[in-house]
Amino acid sequence: MEEMHMSSTLPQTTDDILAADAHLVQSWADLNGLKEPHARTAIVAAKGVMVRDSNGHELIDGIGGLWCVNVGHGRHEIIDAISNQLSTLDFYSTFYTFTHPTAAALARKLAELAPGNLNRVHFSTSGSDANDGAVRILHHYYERLGKPSKKLVLSRHGAYHGSTYLSIAMTTPAYSKGWSKAEGIVHHLKKPHYWREGANMTEAEFTDLLVADMRHEIERLGSENIACFIGEPIMGAGGVIVPPKGYHKRIQALCREYDIKFIADEVVTAFGRLGHFFASKAVFDTQPDIITVAKGVTSGYQPLAATIMTDEIYDVVSGPDGVFTHGMTYAGHPAAAAAGLANIALMEAEQIPERAGVTGKIFENTLRTLEDIDIVGEVRGSHFMMGIEFVRDKASKTLFDTKLNIGMLVARKAQEKGLVARPLGHILILSPPLTLSEEQIAKIGGILRESITEVMNELPKNCR
Repeated sequence: MEEMHMSSTLPQTTDDILAADAHLVQSWADLNGLKEPHARTAIVAAKGVMVRDSNGHELIDGIGGLWCVNVGHGRHEIIDAISNQLSTLDFYSTFYTFTHPTAAALARKLAELAPGNLNRVHFSTSGSDANDGAVRILHHYYERLGKPSKKLVLSRHGAYHGSTYLSIAMTTPAYSKGWSKAEGIVHHLKKPHYWREGANMTEAEFTDLLVADMRHEIERLGSENIACFIGEPIMGAGGVIVPPKGYHKRIQALCREYDIKFIADEVVTAFGRLGHFFASKAVFDTQPDIITVAKGVTSGYQPLAATIMTDEIYDVVSGPDGVFTHGMTYAGHPAAAAAGLANIALMEAEQIPERAGVTGKIFENTLRTLEDIDIVGEVRGSHFMMGIEFVRDKASKTLFDTKLNIGMLVARKAQEKGLVARPLGHILILSPPLTLSEEQIAKIGGILRESITEVMNELPKNCR
């Protein structure tokens, strides 16, 4: 890995970095737990699918930064595009009557790639913003159509849609425990997790149950009061849950029947993670009214997100006698848009989504072999978006005590052996760069097998 040249003003040693880090409030962290020795890892350099920590350890980036470094680290095609853009136009907003070439070009490119008539692109800076904005835009859309009562949002238990005041309300309720959120707007449907929620039903019967649950909720709330349904094609931070076959298409049909807009949150699934630039149409045969994206659109090289809407929605919100009073200062930032264009160009030139369609299946199948380990209850997901759920007992699917934090135990073992994996309670999540080789995939499989087996063998007898 190439040496990283850092300013002398930056902390250099692990101790110095962590001393400075004491002032940083990490996102989604047990802040009290971070006070413990060795609780934090400082990443100082990255190249390809590898990262290096401040102690010089080389690690496979098994989480792709955070679902996002799809083309791998250190790609000079993107870095140079950002640098060149900053040299030409460092910043100008896309507010009022202003635009600039990179934002315009990226909007056009996203419209070309998105399925159907999703031709209008509103930029923001994170998936939370994009999802929050999608709902706000639809509220305005229905206001202009003379349907001001259509404000409610249907989401699902197990969902993750962000952490702004509204997007955290759309997220599964467990993630806002102890925190305030927008109240009275969002209503959660049943979690579409067949393995854990399907009881003695067939998959088809479970799908019928989910559809009936949604229909019941629509009838209870009144379709005249519901603006939209929002759903991830595959649930990410809620546990990597793949809904049953045919579910998405039937949910969309229900939305059409009741005049409810269908939002696909593709913040994770877009830009190659499932083998396509967009998964909604190509993988799940649905045509959303809005698709939200972030993360992989720049492969994490710059913060950028987008709410991509149909021409029909745009025609209503862009009509006479009104101003589109929504947006952020840095939306469509020139450097971020340049990163997006370069990232997509690189993906197309190297056929990264197509390659991920093949190697992603190898990755998926490699991880599925771990189900022969006693404490592995289910390996689920698709391609380069995978989750491993640990159980105390396979037959009953009983979980370990939450105080044990089994996912963290396995993640720490894996990191000692050279792999970064993401613990999520009783689940371990893997979302690596899409550029993994078959050799690297096999290495990840081996590290995980060793790590899980060692943790299992070290558990107290009363926990096995």
